[in-house]
Amino acid sequence: MENKFKKIQSNSHMERYMIHLKNNDYSPKDSSYLVNHARKICSTIPASVRVARVARKFLEFDVSVNPDDLDLVIEKLSTIGPLDNARHIFEEKIGKEDGTRDGVFYFNNERFWESHESLEGVWKQCYGREKELVQGIILLAVAFAHAQKNEARIGIGMLQRALEKLGDSPGTYGEIDVDRIRNKIKEMQKTEELTIFEI
Repeated sequence: MENKFKKIQSNSHMERYMIHLKNNDYSPKDSSYLVNHARKICSTIPASVRVARVARKFLEFDVSVNPDDLDLVIEKLSTIGPLDNARHIFEEKIGKEDGTRDGVFYFNNERFWESHESLEGVWKQCYGREKELVQGIILLAVAFAHAQKNEARIGIGMLQRALEKLGDSPGTYGEIDVDRIRNKIKEMQKTEELTIFEI
């Protein structure tokens, strides 16, 4: 009896994944529909579809599922669009340089939530002014992640905090052009529109 109970417990272990599907003409306005539709088509699987974010080239589903059921979830979600990639999400121990590189890669590929996660790993290793600067970039990534869920107003509201955190930091941070980010944030504040750009 005890062994059977342990087996049931181990089978119910949920892991977190970002599942990206190719975008077939959806916009952030479809985010609510997509998350509800994904929950419905995955309802027979013990899985949790947290959120759907819509980028220009892909749809991002934040999913918790037992690794044994991941392929089934992907099969169900693939009725919405073809699979682009799936990534297991867990806290990685990574150096500042690699974390920054990953954060920039994800940001420039509109994977803003993942950019935020990578840069948060960098942020945890920083002190003083550098910590503030990295937090400013993280806040910008989070603003864009909100826009992908049709929450542009929330994202626009975060711009001032991002700008304050960037402060008068040096013009570059590694390969990141901080001056360009500051200027882009100011432009978006004037237009009150979030305009995606690369860093």
